Amino acid sequence: MGKMVMKKHTLSISHHCCFLLSLFSIFTSSKSHNYSDALYKSLLYFEAQRSGRLPHNQRVAWRDHSGLTDGLEQGVDLVGGYYDAGDHVKFGLPMAFTVTMLSWSIIEYGEYIAGAGELEHAIEAIKWGTDYFIKAHTSPNVLWAEVGDGYTDHYCWQRPEDMTTSRQAYKVDENNPGSDVAGETAAAMSAASIVFRKTNPRYSFLLLQHAQQLFEFADKYRGKYDENIEVVKNYYTSVSGYNDELLWAALWLYKATDNHRYLRYVIDNAHRFGGIGWSITEFSWDVKFAGIQVLASQLLFEEKHQTHKSILERYQSKAEYYICSCLGKNNGTKNNVGLTPGGLIYIRQWNNMQYVSSGSFLTMVYSDLLQKSNRKKLKCQMGDVTPQELLQFSKYQVDYILGSNPLNMSYLVGFGPKFPKRVHHRGASIVSYRENKGFIGCTEGYDNWYGSSDPNPNVVFGALVGGPNHKDEFFDKRGNYMQTEACTYNTAPLVGIFARLHYLENAILHASY
Repeated sequence: MGKMVMKKHTLSISHHCCFLLSLFSIFTSSKSHNYSDALYKSLLYFEAQRSGRLPHNQRVAWRDHSGLTDGLEQGVDLVGGYYDAGDHVKFGLPMAFTVTMLSWSIIEYGEYIAGAGELEHAIEAIKWGTDYFIKAHTSPNVLWAEVGDGYTDHYCWQRPEDMTTSRQAYKVDENNPGSDVAGETAAAMSAASIVFRKTNPRYSFLLLQHAQQLFEFADKYRGKYDENIEVVKNYYTSVSGYNDELLWAALWLYKATDNHRYLRYVIDNAHRFGGIGWSITEFSWDVKFAGIQVLASQLLFEEKHQTHKSILERYQSKAEYYICSCLGKNNGTKNNVGLTPGGLIYIRQWNNMQYVSSGSFLTMVYSDLLQKSNRKKLKCQMGDVTPQELLQFSKYQVDYILGSNPLNMSYLVGFGPKFPKRVHHRGASIVSYRENKGFIGCTEGYDNWYGSSDPNPNVVFGALVGGPNHKDEFFDKRGNYMQTEACTYNTAPLVGIFARLHYLENAILHASY
């Protein structure tokens, strides 16, 4: 018996040494960046996007209170939440996805975020969103899904503190359902409830109550939210429908509650809702299937889920299709993610970086999953892939974001010596309200600020802009919104990745001494 234990222990030490050697190779074969600084700045970005009454510990000093009458016309308090990008509409679907991904970052990599000294800020970023969702969910079957609208908002170029545009609020309910936005909000609150479980159990329980009610609402009264909230159509249309959000919400509820009713929902609806049918090459605020498939794959490695092994393995097969597509390992060009000449994931020209950050997150999570499993290798159609190769791919994408690219441009604003200076962002492009409280009117911003070739007076630290085109070209112009606008869901997945890379780099440094 003693020999067997010793042999197993020796093997684990050997495996650990091999893993450290492979990490050493990954981190020394290419330039690394200051991931701790990138993490710090990425969390600052969420403070720049805050709507509502800002707290005393607000670190982004060029912002001030805004949207203080949101919901007033409808008789509800909708003050708070996030502006999704460079405008001032509060879109519920991308805001909820942002909070889900911030929560998943902490669930996977919380110890590393804490090790970098940023856990409190990450939790604050989540709570700013979930506090708003609690307000927006005014009764079991009512969710306020948007404040403001893109048409009137885009007519003006103003600071959020000066807003004169419509702040009408829009809701989904039993007669006007929105299973996609309700499902994603349920997922966000479920994932966040896991984050708060130990530090704030009462708040965690409250989030879970809301999440369960929202899921029941989304499932019972099915419909696409953009068919009932017309003003969202040209901005955040739910192209993928709501089946993915229902599976996504059920999975997060299962992780949060351990209630097998939610797992049964994911298993029973696996085929009908496309969870084991869709082979997908993107993961985004709209299309959740790849994320669902990776989450379901994690369940396979727990003994208690073996009764559902056959269905979970089919989810895993689709997850691995996505992972293999990122590395160009599926048969046929159409079955793989596109890459720029510089090696960046390229899906489409408008805000492409969202797919880079979300894809990098899933490949890193799957790398960790393989590392813990007995398989050790992912079998793609065009060859095997090791966990180290997945980690290397994820790191490569992140390093490209941070400046290791043909233009030596950091696409994370405020990071490194060269980054976009003319971000398509109303508040950042106009003199700070803290410096000049004089009212700036709707079109005055266009006249005096929008068309200026000068750099923005305020730096939106941590914003991940849309990024380069398919040729690795980038044009730093305020009007070039496809490339220079940033969104909250671009940065959210990076929080976990930066923390993980910072930890691994430090582990190698300590191991080499």
